[in-house]
Amino acid sequence: MIIISGPTGAGKTTTLYSVLNRLNTSGKNIVTVEDPVEYQMDGLNQVQVNIKADMTFANGLRSILRQDPNIVLIGEIRDGETAQIAIEAALTGHLVLSTLHTNDAPSVATRLIDMGIEPFLIASSLIGATAQRLARKICPECKEPYVPPASALEGLGLSTRGKLEDVTFYKGVGCPKCGGSGYRGRTGIHEMMKVDDDLRRLILHKASARDMSQAARSHGMRTLLEDALVKAREGIITLEEVLRVVSTVESD
Repeated sequence: MIIISGPTGAGKTTTLYSVLNRLNTSGKNIVTVEDPVEYQMDGLNQVQVNIKADMTFANGLRSILRQDPNIVLIGEIRDGETAQIAIEAALTGHLVLSTLHTNDAPSVATRLIDMGIEPFLIASSLIGATAQRLARKICPECKEPYVPPASALEGLGLSTRGKLEDVTFYKGVGCPKCGGSGYRGRTGIHEMMKVDDDLRRLILHKASARDMSQAARSHGMRTLLEDALVKAREGIITLEEVLRVVSTVESD
């Protein structure tokens, strides 16, 4: 099972369908349960949730599993019943893709535990978790270097880190191409956590999301803040956009 987390409007469904677009080949039975069905894609069996007809995520998922699909997309895991069925599907050989509302990737495991799922089931079924945000991109037509305000640096805890020497930040000053906003288009900010043996042990012991985050970072995971700062250094987004989009800051 692979789960993407983030707030409403963060682009989770778009990312999942990008994955399905890569996996959608002849010979694979791919079924989705969604509320609503946001994208129409050839080759998929897409089911719309209908509460009035008792077609919930859980009931729809039960019916789908009788068709022995290779890949199952669940629009959102909203309750313990859906989570339990999803994990059972993953443990019986189906690739399950879904979303949750959590602040970061490590919190996916703790949220599933809070839903009543046994830790050993999560440790056995979860392949990875991703947290996602959307940030506005700097307009390439009017992009120019600038010095970020001290408030932005302090808000991100950067003023005393000593990591900004020789770094040039950019912003858009506004032009007809971007309607005077200085922004044009959006890009994803991601935090990808691969569940390895160390993380499985932490899940089994009901470790905190912070402990799991530290373990994942020691194995190379880039946090949302770190990914956003990389994009700011590359001139893709502004430092103020990092502050707006990423609400949590690591203290170390």
